[in-house]
Amino acid sequence: MSAARAPRPFVIAVDGPAASGKGTMARRLAAHYGLPYLDTGLLYRMVARAMLDAGHDIRDAEAAAQIVESFDEAAFPEERLRGREIGEAASVVAAVPAVRAGLLARQRRFASQPGGAVLDGRDIGTVICPDAPAKLFVTATPEVRAARRHKELIGRGEAVPFDGILADIRRRDARDSGRSDAPLKAADDAVTLDTSALTVEEALAAAIGIIETRRAA
Repeated sequence: MSAARAPRPFVIAVDGPAASGKGTMARRLAAHYGLPYLDTGLLYRMVARAMLDAGHDIRDAEAAAQIVESFDEAAFPEERLRGREIGEAASVVAAVPAVRAGLLARQRRFASQPGGAVLDGRDIGTVICPDAPAKLFVTATPEVRAARRHKELIGRGEAVPFDGILADIRRRDARDSGRSDAPLKAADDAVTLDTSALTVEEALAAAIGIIETRRAA
């Protein structure tokens, strides 16, 4: 008799634009289901941080391709990866095809852990884990997302105008959605969850309901 096949990892893919609430939701989902969690956006922020630390032009695709092959994730404490400047730089770096290709294997290794994992980003359900059994596309209006990001930055002591943040959000949306390699979009089999009018708890409950429906199927 042949050996029983190992159960397929239960991967939860959470995609969406900047400040949509996907990161908070993904962390809460990981805690709820007892699964490891990866914020894939931090990987792009690490590449951007390494670029800036080395004095490279953030649009230097050749330098970015070299860095993505060798950077050490442990070398970047999270506090150096947050803030408006690094978020904008990460969006630019993420448009470089060689960077996306270089990070692909890291993300897929994480997703293949026994039991499964939760990953959030821009292309988890479409590129990184196209076979994930549960896919969410979390979104909100640009104005709501800008208000959330504004509150977050003010809480960190960054005095930035709301209008500037809204312009950043719209610019990042256009760049992320318009890039030729792995553009931001909902997977065909993803469920879109608009969190514009939802509290964190309401959004989490809705997400768990969606995931449980997928698990039952």
